[in-house]
Amino acid sequence: ISVPLVFVGSYIGFKKPAIENPVKTNKIPRQIPEQAWYMNPAFSVLIGGILPFGAVFIELFFILTSIWLNQFYYIFGFLFLVFIILVVTCAEITIVLCYFQLCSEDYLWWWRSYLTSGSSALYLFLYATFYFFTKLEITKLVSAIFYFGYMLIASYAFFVVTGTIGFYACFWFTRLIYSSVKID
Repeated sequence: ISVPLVFVGSYIGFKKPAIENPVKTNKIPRQIPEQAWYMNPAFSVLIGGILPFGAVFIELFFILTSIWLNQFYYIFGFLFLVFIILVVTCAEITIVLCYFQLCSEDYLWWWRSYLTSGSSALYLFLYATFYFFTKLEITKLVSAIFYFGYMLIASYAFFVVTGTIGFYACFWFTRLIYSSVKID
């Protein structure tokens, strides 16, 4: 099934026109002015991950309980609603922080937009660690390695998903605001 999908994807990719910037960019990069303390990349990335994690952490308790304590999970409709809230929250927080970054004349938003919403995976892993020590009664080293290995993989997958949501939202936002700028 992978081979036909590769050919379909390459066909669609070659037929699609290249992405063009809405305005012309300067070839010489401008110097970024001194930033305020709250625009520090590490600070804004860590702050940006709190709200997306806050949107899912209650549901995360039930998911971890169903996986590790053999309980049945049956509220998939609510899980879908929580996922929609997660998508909206990731998009909004990344757009707001990207807007603040662009207002302070820092044009290096690409990776920061990905890391801003993706940093919620760090909070997910910290919550999984908290869950391990408070709810689970695992005493064997192999079981602990097994648990943290799976939680690391789940956190990485969550990082990729939320980071991608944040990047695409920010990419759409910057294209929208720069396409409305009139340059004479």
